Amino acid sequence: MAPLLPAAKPRPQGGRSPLENRVALTGILFVLRTSIPWEWLPVEMKCGSGVSCWRRLRDWQEAGVWARLHQVLLKRLHAAGEIDRTRASLDSASVPAKRGSATGPNPTDRGKPGTKRHLVTDARGTPLGLLLTGANRPDSPQMAPTLDAIPPLSTGRRGRPRHRPDKLHADKAYDAKIRRQECRARGIVPRIARKGVESSEKLGRHRWVVERTHTWFNRFRRLRVRYERRHDIYEAFTTIAASLITLNQIRRFC
Repeated sequence: MAPLLPAAKPRPQGGRSPLENRVALTGILFVLRTSIPWEWLPVEMKCGSGVSCWRRLRDWQEAGVWARLHQVLLKRLHAAGEIDRTRASLDSASVPAKRGSATGPNPTDRGKPGTKRHLVTDARGTPLGLLLTGANRPDSPQMAPTLDAIPPLSTGRRGRPRHRPDKLHADKAYDAKIRRQECRARGIVPRIARKGVESSEKLGRHRWVVERTHTWFNRFRRLRVRYERRHDIYEAFTTIAASLITLNQIRRFC
């Protein structure tokens, strides 16, 4: 992460030295994994105050550090030839939310507020692009923005960086003519289940990987329930989780 971090701001007036980046990152990851309140960070971890770690999370999100980190890890996986773009899978998952922006009444949870995570993965379940909306937003119109969230990956060789998967598998919630047109406009062959035509016995043949990746996201306890009032903070946590999942894929396949 060190090359991605912004330069420290000068302190002409002196004062206490800022919290070390590694220490702040430790506190951020601990909160992401355990969902402990910021003010309850254990003193034994020597992570400073929870407020300092929260500010560093906010500042790095504003500087685009977390998104660039995910892209760097995807590039490393791509350079090793371990991103399988022959089949991509797209799906969404809703999580309950206590408060904050970019939330909405969840129709599957008695109208309680929630946030929806739209995710596209490769054939192995590596998260390629994600988008967060309110739980009341329909899945279908979010397909194109989620696909556009996939970053271009270049290995330093000649030619255009790889950007899109070859095929996209999605369930019946995305069964619309305009959705297939959006896929073809991006050079993607749509494999979307058709309402009243596709058998439920074959629905999970290729799409189960994205459901498994949503389960991987839920292993980070801070993402199971959205407590963050600010959308950018919850987005930062989600992007960090995507980076850690990608890092596990690097350890697994590289």
